[in-house]
Amino acid sequence: MNSLHLRYSGGIQPCSAMDLALAEARSAAGRGEVPVGAVVLSASGAPLSTAGNEVEARRDPSAHAEMLAMRKATQITGSTRLDDCTLVVTLEPCPMCAAAAVHFRVKRVIFGAYDPKGGGVDHGPRVIDHPACLRHPEIIGGVRERENSLLLKDFFRQLRG
Repeated sequence: MNSLHLRYSGGIQPCSAMDLALAEARSAAGRGEVPVGAVVLSASGAPLSTAGNEVEARRDPSAHAEMLAMRKATQITGSTRLDDCTLVVTLEPCPMCAAAAVHFRVKRVIFGAYDPKGGGVDHGPRVIDHPACLRHPEIIGGVRERENSLLLKDFFRQLRG
C-alpha cells in the first residue's frame, strides 16, 4: 500500500492513497477536529473523494471522515453502492463507519492505526466479521500504523496541554 499506483489522466504516477488520507487528517487537526482522514478509490485506483473529520464544525457526531468520503463518492458516481471501491482511512473505523462501509458495499477497507478503545473492525464488535453482516469487505489494517498513531497521539497531547 505504501507505493500504491493511482491512475490519473496523465498516466500512472506513484502516489499513496494513505498520503492523501494523512493530508486530510492533518487538515482536520488544523481545524480542531480529531485527525482522521479518508479516501475512496475507484476500481482503477483513482481517488474519487477525500474527507477529514468534521464532527465539531458540523455539530454532527456522524460526520466522520469515512462517512463524508463515502457520501461524496456516491454523489460522484451517481450510485448508492461503491461495489468495486476501496476505503482508505488513517484510523480503524468505529462500529458506525464499519457498518456504513458494509452498507455502501465497499470492496476493501484499508486503515492505518488500530483503535483498541473505539474500533469496530479489528477491535470491539468486529462488525464486518459478524455472521449477520450483509457483506464482508476485505480488510487490511496497520498500514503506516506508527505514522498514523503518532498523529493522533500528538493531537491529543497538545489538546490536553
